[in-house]
Amino acid sequence: MPVDSFTWLPPSIAAYYQGLTLEREEAPWTPLKKPIAQCRFALLTTAGLYVKSQDPPFDLEQEKREPFWGDPTYRVIPRNVRREDIGAAHLHINTEDLLQDMNIALPIRRFLELEQEGEIGSLALRHYSVMGFQGFPDNIAPWRDEYGPEMAQRMKKERVDAVLLTPV
Repeated sequence: MPVDSFTWLPPSIAAYYQGLTLEREEAPWTPLKKPIAQCRFALLTTAGLYVKSQDPPFDLEQEKREPFWGDPTYRVIPRNVRREDIGAAHLHINTEDLLQDMNIALPIRRFLELEQEGEIGSLALRHYSVMGFQGFPDNIAPWRDEYGPEMAQRMKKERVDAVLLTPV
């Protein structure tokens, strides 16, 4: 089934993105130092998920006022989170399906099954959610200088070997 990334955007914003010329960059891949069956995984989604009882939602009010702005902060999601505890705050995607099955964007249950079956070493205690609409206007400084390094440091502290990114 083809995915139309522009379905949930206002037509003027969709037209803007469809007309962009993107520069291609090489991804900075790092080979694993051990087999997947020995690796600890963390999950990172761009779906704007948060735990309703512990975190505020991502800032949608500023995004409504400034459609090209996205909240640059992140939320920590524990591995034992229940579906009913998850909220979703993202204006650029349809969040209904994500709230019905969070494994679409943050496959914690599937990774717990892989852990139990011995397919992966372990699943980290904490996972991360961001709002994937970033960098417009061209200001990646909060990501580059603060939030990205914070998340990386937290994962290093938890001895994470690999991160599964689920962009939405």
